[in-house]
Amino acid sequence: MRTNKLFIALVAACISTSSFAQTVDEIVEKHVAALGGMDKLKGVTTLVTDRSMAVQGMEIPNKTTLVVGKSLRSESTVMGNSMVQVIDNAKGWMIRPTMMGGTGEPEDMPADQIKQQESQLDPFGGLVDYKEKGNKVELVGKEKLDKKDVYHLKLTSKDGQVIDEFLDANTYLISKVKANMNGQDGEITFSDYKDYEGVKFAGSMDITNPQMGVMTFITNKVIINSKVDESVFKKPTK
Repeated sequence: MRTNKLFIALVAACISTSSFAQTVDEIVEKHVAALGGMDKLKGVTTLVTDRSMAVQGMEIPNKTTLVVGKSLRSESTVMGNSMVQVIDNAKGWMIRPTMMGGTGEPEDMPADQIKQQESQLDPFGGLVDYKEKGNKVELVGKEKLDKKDVYHLKLTSKDGQVIDEFLDANTYLISKVKANMNGQDGEITFSDYKDYEGVKFAGSMDITNPQMGVMTFITNKVIINSKVDESVFKKPTK
C-alpha cells in the first residue's frame, strides 16, 4: 500500500511540475507575442534610440546606437560635456567628464562594468528565447503591483544573475524588474509602451537605486535596422 501511495505521489508531482513548466512557457510566449512576435524580434539587427534622462533636477539628452549582440554606444551631454560608454566585441571604453571624476579623454572600461553593460546588447531581455540563452525561469506567482495583476517570474541567467520580472497580466508586457545594480538592489519600472514598425518599446523607464536615486528615461524615437557606421564603436587614438 505504501508503494502505491508513493507511486501516486510521484505521478502527481510530475504532473504538477509539467503543468507549472507549461504555465511559465505560456506566459513567456504571450510576452514575446506582445512585444511583436519572435519573427519580428529576431529580425531586429540594429537600434538607434533617442531618449531624454531626468536625474537630480537635470535634463540630459541620450542617444544609444546598438548592433544587437555585438556593439553598443551610449552618449549623453551633461552641462555641455560629452559622456560616452561603448561596448564592442566584449571590450569596452568610455569618456567621463572631469566633473564626474574622469579626464575627458577615452579610457578603458573596467571589466566588471563591461559585464554589467553587456546585458544591454540584448534589447528584448532574458525572457525572449530564454532556453536557447541558457536562462532558467520560474513562476513565483500572480501578484498585485500598483493595483494591477502581474505575473512574477524569477529569471536566473546562465551566469547566475537573478532578476525578478513582473509582467502585466493583461498586456504581458514587463511592468517592473528588480535586480542587483552595482552591488546594490535596484529596480526599473516600464510604462507607456509604443509601437515602432510592429515592435513595442517602453516609452518611459524609471531606474531606482541607492546610489543615484531615481533616473527617468523618456524614449523620444526608435529607429530599427538603420545602417550603422561601426567606426563609432572604435576607441579614438591620439
